[in-house]
Amino acid sequence: MAFIEEIKQRAKSDIKTIILPEAEDIRILQATEKVLKEQYANIILLGNKAKIQEEAHKNNISIAGAEIIEPTRSENYKKYVELLYELRKNKGMTIEEAKELVKDPVYFGMLMLKDEESHADGLVSGAIHSTSDTLRPALQILKTAPDTKLVSAFFIMVVPNCEYGENGTFIFADSGLNENPGELALTEIAISSSKSFRQLVQKEPKVAMLSYSTHGSANSDSTRKVIKATEKIKKKYPDLKVDGELQLDAAIIPEIAEMKAPTSPLKGEANVLVFPDLNAGNIGYKLVQRLGKAEAYGPLCQGIAKPVNDLSRGCSSDDVAGVVAITAVQAQISN
Repeated sequence: MAFIEEIKQRAKSDIKTIILPEAEDIRILQATEKVLKEQYANIILLGNKAKIQEEAHKNNISIAGAEIIEPTRSENYKKYVELLYELRKNKGMTIEEAKELVKDPVYFGMLMLKDEESHADGLVSGAIHSTSDTLRPALQILKTAPDTKLVSAFFIMVVPNCEYGENGTFIFADSGLNENPGELALTEIAISSSKSFRQLVQKEPKVAMLSYSTHGSANSDSTRKVIKATEKIKKKYPDLKVDGELQLDAAIIPEIAEMKAPTSPLKGEANVLVFPDLNAGNIGYKLVQRLGKAEAYGPLCQGIAKPVNDLSRGCSSDDVAGVVAITAVQAQISN
């Protein structure tokens, strides 16, 4: 069974409610129709109710069964204004600023997740918002998860007809958030990504710390950063299969690994690829997606107190529906 179909089946085992705060976008409405038809999550659409219904009707999209909430008309609007003000007043926020921000569906959705009386379990945004516009309110309102020092982003890449990774399935990290992580940040990204792989793919993570160098073939600040991060991970999690610094071919191709890195515990079978910076991670996932025709789910977030996931603004409705399923499974795990 394909990765995303397995995720949908897992989501069906314990139905969660996912918020979509960009509900006036046709891709979000199309995804809502797919999710409700396949019955693997409940959906809350945030936005102007009349516009949402008009857009769905005009495009012959059925969103029957989705809950539609217009933030300013919600019975919780005043409650969420007070909640946001209390959370941010020490940072200088005024009650007037809170009133304006709660009108924003993304802020309203994050406050729903924060509200212990709410029935929402996760949120997916990013089809029309930048990553910063999605994650800023998440970090302001939800904060980081317990025992997490860094929020990072990853993609699940599913490459068709691929013998590498976990039958063509990989995690690429960080491919969406941290621009130039130092050794401590790389350590956190790798550890979080290994946990995400085990949770979502349900297989043993094999983590490659990528570089343009393999086991000392080059020496620079960039390679030393990766080497030091790898040492820290091995010390903290001695049972985790991790190695670095590794070039991509030595990480995923056994024959190349045997030549370039014969002592590597990964043996060319890495399925979690940790990139040295955001340039490499973002370019890498887009290359594999466009040239390798891979399914790319993300940017998915790790380290936030509740399941919140970003989308690429070039996403399709199928991409949105897939990320909704992944978010629902993350909500099952986090409960």
